[in-house]
Amino acid sequence: MIEVENLVKRYGNHLAVDHLTFQVEPGKIYGFLGPNGAGKSTTMNILTGYIAATEGSVKINGYDILKDADEAKKCIGYLPEIPPLYQDMTVREYLIFVAALKKISKTKFKEQMNEIMELTMISDIQDRLIKNLSKGYKQRVGLAQAVLGYPDVIILDEPTVGLDPKQIIEIRELIKKLGEKHTVILSSHILSEVQAICDEIMIISKGKLVACDTPEGLTGWMANSTQLELVVLGSEEKAEGVLKELEGIQAVHFENSSEKDCVKAILQTDSKKDIRPELFYALAKADLPIMSLCRGEKSLEDVFLELTGEDAQVKEGGENHDSDL
Repeated sequence: MIEVENLVKRYGNHLAVDHLTFQVEPGKIYGFLGPNGAGKSTTMNILTGYIAATEGSVKINGYDILKDADEAKKCIGYLPEIPPLYQDMTVREYLIFVAALKKISKTKFKEQMNEIMELTMISDIQDRLIKNLSKGYKQRVGLAQAVLGYPDVIILDEPTVGLDPKQIIEIRELIKKLGEKHTVILSSHILSEVQAICDEIMIISKGKLVACDTPEGLTGWMANSTQLELVVLGSEEKAEGVLKELEGIQAVHFENSSEKDCVKAILQTDSKKDIRPELFYALAKADLPIMSLCRGEKSLEDVFLELTGEDAQVKEGGENHDSDL
């Protein structure tokens, strides 16, 4: 379906995409993740033929995006982060205009028009000026233009950005429907959204592909360890002495506790062995009462932070909550 090989994009001395290679199979929804400046949008723009690569090749259904641009672009529908809408046109006028740009015959356009408006739920606003529509409806019109011509591949760059919760849910459902008949590549900074929608997830960092797997497969990468958060009544020195004697603990990190005369320990343990019973009896024997014990599960966010190195930046910088994931 899509073959990307050794893709490179340079802007002067800045390397935006660094020898990127991957394949996209038909009939799946792919999530495309990465922090700010990772090269996501640049890669998408190259896939759609909007900008040229410095090196490497992109093939869509066997057509080279540079050498066979017209044929390759017929296979792609694209919705950039800011929908390419003409504000003074009505919705219907705009879709007729897009159909002409895509060289869709009048017969095929008439067949598709009502279907696509029903699919994107814009039939009732087709005679309204685009400039008078809400952001959610404008996003739907943008999706409609991407679907026109029924391309094999639909590429969506941040399709839910700026929408309210109700609109986000509606767009997610629409993307799932598109995934039934099209291959979809979805860029988003909302990890829960990607996890809920996508069959495969690609993570890019500093222009390189660092992971490509199912959501379950990615979280399984870190399943070899479990995190326990423990608060005991007693000194750090005494607690450390007990914990060192227990098997299955891979690492221990102590922190100050908000509770008086208590110490907090973060334990990384072997996921194949539940050490909590042994931990309870060992600490009780040492006269170190357990005040609280929590078990943490690894999430897609944990995988993302580890693979992209963003966890270190968050810890060192203190505030990095608004990263474009």
